[in-house]
Amino acid sequence: MPTGEKPFKCEVCDKMFRQSGNLKRHKRMHTGEKPFKCEVCDKMFRQSGTLKRHIMVHTGEKPFNCEVCNEMFVQRGHLKQHMMIHTGETPFKFDNCYNIVSDDHDEIKIWNMMHPGDKPFKCEVCYKMFSQNGNLKRHMMMHTGEKPFTCEVCDKMFRQSESLKKHMRMHTGEKPFKCEVCHKVFRQSGTLKRHVRMHTGEKPFQCEVCDNMFSDSGAKKKHMRIHTGEKPFKCDVCDKFFRQNGDLKLHMMIHTAAKIFKCEVCYKLFMHNKYLKRHTKLHTGEKTLKCEVCNKMFTDSGTKKRHMMIHTGETPFHCKVCDKIFSHSSNLKQHMKIHTGEKPFKCEVCDEMFSQSGTLKQHMRIHTGEKPFRCEVCDKIFSQSGTLTQHRQIHTGEKPFRCEVCDEMFSQSGTLKQHMRIHTGEKPFRCEVCDKIFSQSGTLTQHRQIHTGEKPFRCEVCDNMFNQSEILKQHMLIHTKEKLLNVKYEIKCLMTVELKEGN
Repeated sequence: MPTGEKPFKCEVCDKMFRQSGNLKRHKRMHTGEKPFKCEVCDKMFRQSGTLKRHIMVHTGEKPFNCEVCNEMFVQRGHLKQHMMIHTGETPFKFDNCYNIVSDDHDEIKIWNMMHPGDKPFKCEVCYKMFSQNGNLKRHMMMHTGEKPFTCEVCDKMFRQSESLKKHMRMHTGEKPFKCEVCHKVFRQSGTLKRHVRMHTGEKPFQCEVCDNMFSDSGAKKKHMRIHTGEKPFKCDVCDKFFRQNGDLKLHMMIHTAAKIFKCEVCYKLFMHNKYLKRHTKLHTGEKTLKCEVCNKMFTDSGTKKRHMMIHTGETPFHCKVCDKIFSHSSNLKQHMKIHTGEKPFKCEVCDEMFSQSGTLKQHMRIHTGEKPFRCEVCDKIFSQSGTLTQHRQIHTGEKPFRCEVCDEMFSQSGTLKQHMRIHTGEKPFRCEVCDKIFSQSGTLTQHRQIHTGEKPFRCEVCDNMFNQSEILKQHMLIHTKEKLLNVKYEIKCLMTVELKEGN
């Protein structure tokens, strides 16, 4: 055969080969065929030589020995490369290194040996560089849109045979990768690798802005959008943008009205099963996640994560208007409505406007009388889960919040916050009419009724109106006292009659 002639052509990608055997092995890249199986771990390989080298992982065999430093190697090629450290040898020389055009595998291998880390193959479209011509060819498919590998089940197209192989596991249900710690199985080795980091606690990916650590690069990439403000996923119906594709998919259900997951307790509908599971814990009171610092329990990981920022002091979100800082982006978003005055959520019954959908939802229970949250101890029911949580502390006697000044304990963080104003003298609530200031919002609300003349509390006995519930309670004692006097008078009369009858 003339030197350089390659008479054997791949019908899929048009690559040429000198020998039919090389073409046969190459075709397995397109078909995904791996006929050589490891008897120890059942891993499959395209070539027998690759299987032989893999077997050495199990046996620990390293047959190639460096005669200088006695280091052992699995492959002869690795030993040859290692020997150059001792000899200083650079046996291969190219006249024009950065103009490699050959597809010869051995030539490229030699080039990469001499130039570790260099990437001589350039994409003419986006100028990205690659160390191997094959990688460049696969990359070019992104620009051309070529997808030569088709799934025979659902006709989905793929650029690479490996991607097709991974996809096929969705149809077959195959999960060949098993966690040695908890025995959970996965379709892809990368997913297993990320899962193992849950057990090891390893977080190798660091955010350059806030130093947050992540267990995988994808999570870091999503996190970076918080800092950049990037929202690459757009809803084609209402033009709203989202940071994550999953958030867009959930949002689309609003337009399609698809709410297929129903709570069996209160019959509320949800667009996603994970939201239903989280909601169900409100009814059961189940809290499976524990804070390692203060032992507080949580129903979901997101709430626990936000809670941990209390201990770490992390507040990465900053209001540009008043410089207030927040531990979560959603809290900042809600806070901004104070400055804008935005109240986009309207009650259909009384037309009251709200800045948050959750506040509107809670408000609606005033009209419906709905109280879906039940205490397991005394069966008392509540309209809000937070009120139930506070109520439970009556039974437990728990007071986890302590004043750092006087050591008084409180069952709620809000009560502690109000208490602290006694020490600080802070009065953040101002009357818009007379500029009088108050330490609590409830006191301001009562004070406003002096200006408005509003008296929402009515006596059921005499119809007198009052602007505070406490004043009504004091007033009711008048009627209670009158009833007591009437009862005493009636008893006295009966006793007088009985005495007369006895005489």
